[in-house]
Amino acid sequence: MENKKNAGNGITIKNKRASFEYYLVETLTAGIVLTGTEIKSIRGGKASLAEAYCSFRNNELFVVGMHIAEYAQGTYNNHEPKRDRKLLLNTRELRKLKNKVQEKGFTIIPVTLFINDKGLAKLDIALARGKHYYDKRETLKAKDTKREIDKLKTQRY
Repeated sequence: MENKKNAGNGITIKNKRASFEYYLVETLTAGIVLTGTEIKSIRGGKASLAEAYCSFRNNELFVVGMHIAEYAQGTYNNHEPKRDRKLLLNTRELRKLKNKVQEKGFTIIPVTLFINDKGLAKLDIALARGKHYYDKRETLKAKDTKREIDKLKTQRY
């Protein structure tokens, strides 16, 4: 069975810092409103989620700080690279996220941007709680020990 996230044309852009900086509590998949040149840049793999976060405006959710490079053949129709983009979710999901974000310590961050099997751009967003410095050290220790164990397994065989 084909993976839903790689069914399109294999474009998957990840926020690598997300799991290091935050505990990911809950993940949702949202549609995203894009212009023509933006989707062409995403299909070319020219997007970054590194500094992006989500915020509410008038009961609508927007992704802020997501960088989508200008399309090379865009001419005067080109888009602004860091503009705010609206996310498409059900009203029930929006209400649930808004209530959680109002609690102390929760935020919404984009985790992955991908093209689905229908050719539409989708964004996986996560309800997240920030990690403390000592939690980040624990994450690094766990990653290092896993790497050492994997190295020993490959040397043994």
